[in-house]
Amino acid sequence: MTKKSAGLLMYRGLTGGELEVLLVHPGGPYWAKKDEGAWSIPKGEYTDNEDARDAAIREFEEELGFAPSGDLIELGQAKLASGKIVSAWALAGDWDPANLRSNTFKMEWPPKSGVMTEFPEVDGAAWFDIDTARVKINSGQIPFLDTLMSHAR
Repeated sequence: MTKKSAGLLMYRGLTGGELEVLLVHPGGPYWAKKDEGAWSIPKGEYTDNEDARDAAIREFEEELGFAPSGDLIELGQAKLASGKIVSAWALAGDWDPANLRSNTFKMEWPPKSGVMTEFPEVDGAAWFDIDTARVKINSGQIPFLDTLMSHAR
């Protein structure tokens, strides 16, 4: 079965000013030294019993630590290299990444040590202009940036 994920892309400056988007860096040891192509929209998996839009809002709050509000712009879906289908919406807003309060997960680390270590699901968040975001974001999510830009024209 294909895994499904949903998320929100917060933006600022769509009308006048320079457009910026908020991206998050995944936490945990596998992502610690990765930068370009590692960032993402705040997102997470959901089941067939859950509405994708509701899941996107829930995941945004879990990963950043605050509840989003406002009108959403549907950005469509993208298929990642992993085969996962991601549904996304854009949301106007302004938030200080210094306020990041991510939920956590546990995994055995180091591998085969028998030690369960807790890591933040997201270890960083930052605002990026669109050109920089294209380099930072997982390449499968670039269509979301393109769709958002079409709303700026």
